[in-house]
Parts: sequence; C-alpha cells; structure tokens
Amino acid sequence: QVQLVESGGGLVQAGGSLKLSCAASGRTASVYAMGWFRQAPGKERDVVATIRWIGGRPYYADFVKGRFTISLDTAKNTMYLQMSSLNAEDTANYYCAASTNTRATGDIKFYDFWGQGTQVTVSS
Repeated sequence: QVQLVESGGGLVQAGGSLKLSCAASGRTASVYAMGWFRQAPGKERDVVATIRWIGGRPYYADFVKGRFTISLDTAKNTMYLQMSSLNAEDTANYYCAASTNTRATGDIKFYDFWGQGTQVTVSS
C-alpha cells in the first residue's frame, strides 16, 4: 500500500499562484509514476500532470501547459505542483495519485493509490 497526503490548497485570486504538495509513504519503492488530477463539481476527474518516479519527461494536460510545473523530490518522497496564472476554470479538488504500473502514462486508469484531495478555489 501507498499512502498519499496532499497539502497546499486554498483560495487564491485569478492570476495568482499556488503550490501543492503530496507526501507519499508506505511501499514507495513500488511506485512507477505519480500524478496530479482534478475534479470540479459535476465533472469527471481529469489528469493535470504526471511524472515518472525515476527519469522521463513529465506529461501535462493541454489546458495547463506553460502554467503548471510538476516536480518530484524522491529523497523526500514528495511531489509538487507549482501553479501560476490561475483562473476560475482551475477551481477544483486536486488529487495526488500513484501508479505501480510500469505502463503508466497520463491515463487515469493506471493510478491505483489516491490521496483525499485538496481544494483549490480561484476567485475572479
């Protein structure tokens, strides 16, 4: 099992920035990739960005490219999502996820461990 705990969400004005963190614990040696996903009320959970635990190019959803940066500190077992130029459409509950599947990509189906989520609200 892998446990994931998100932090860093909150209320921010449009155009502002926010940094999310996800601390992983448990069987982290089995993790192949991690990612950030988000879900707005009444909508499906969508991928925001994913990153492999060791090497590889990060994946970004088209709607966040150039605004968000995903990173991973393997020494601290912590993943980050630096978000900038936020707008009202970015308002959602942001979830951290981990995959033990070596075929993991940006597809949500590969992710089998999830955090509880952290709310991000952007005021316009």
